[in-house]
Amino acid sequence: MSENKPARGGGGATALGWVLTIGLNVVAPLLTYNNLVDHGHSEVTALLLSGLWPVVDVIVYLAWHRRVDEFAAITLVFLAITVLVTVAGPNSARLLLVKDSLVTGLFGVVCLASLAAPRPLMFYFGRKFGTDGSAEGLARWNGLWQFEGFRRVQRNLTLGWGLGYVAEALLRVGLTYVLSTGAMVAVNSVLSYGVTGLLVLWTVLYAKRARARGAAAAAASAVTAG
Repeated sequence: MSENKPARGGGGATALGWVLTIGLNVVAPLLTYNNLVDHGHSEVTALLLSGLWPVVDVIVYLAWHRRVDEFAAITLVFLAITVLVTVAGPNSARLLLVKDSLVTGLFGVVCLASLAAPRPLMFYFGRKFGTDGSAEGLARWNGLWQFEGFRRVQRNLTLGWGLGYVAEALLRVGLTYVLSTGAMVAVNSVLSYGVTGLLVLWTVLYAKRARARGAAAAAASAVTAG
């Protein structure tokens, strides 16, 4: 999910980046998929064609920034996994319900695995959505890694998202084999958006508290030095 905006554009460019990111990675694929299915195309065909929109996102981002965004690459990988599960598996409604859980579960596993890397996955998500994409903004964010408190926050956020999505995937898979297909379609939507919404809310509140603690510690240090 690349954030398409000029390198130097302020708030307007940031807003444009959000519009393009959401439009090309969420709205356009969903509209394309639903429209093709409604007109009689197979789910596999609709899924493949709707997956072309993130490719457009990558091309637009590359034209502006001259580099490939990490999140566009992640989006394409997840789309490829979804396509493989749909094509390779048996043609059953249950598998179609399970495949989304596998993708989100895999994202959770990637989050947890990234804790062993030099910088966890949420560091890169924060850099993407917490900066304006300019060289100065990226350099400022990268420079924050020198602070122990910042590193701890990024690791805790990554741990929370990883555990949250793994738990959500396991719950959805389990319910798929217990509830009817009709009931599970509704539950799938509630869990998908509900868990993501809770994780976003937790991230915002946790980051806000962490910034407040950091500001208080800096103020206390300044008073002591004075």
